[in-house]
Amino acid sequence: MELVISPTGATKCIYDEALSLSQLGKLSITRASHVEPDSVGNWIADLSPVGGPQLGPFPQRKEALAAEVLWLRKNWLLSQG
Repeated sequence: MELVISPTGATKCIYDEALSLSQLGKLSITRASHVEPDSVGNWIADLSPVGGPQLGPFPQRKEALAAEVLWLRKNWLLSQG
């Protein structure tokens, strides 16, 4: 699990149950994306909550989840925004 801590102490991560985040102190958790099926059963990764694109469609949910995590790592996790 990657934790990015800003100089102000704000911390960002892509959630994973590998670490209990409550051990870090008071939490404010915000969703960065949504992975949902479309009307024909394909999967879309919607990254609009962090100003990102929609990725897909993907035939399998696991493919959409992998694309979601890859995009978040490359474009959001280390960003200053």
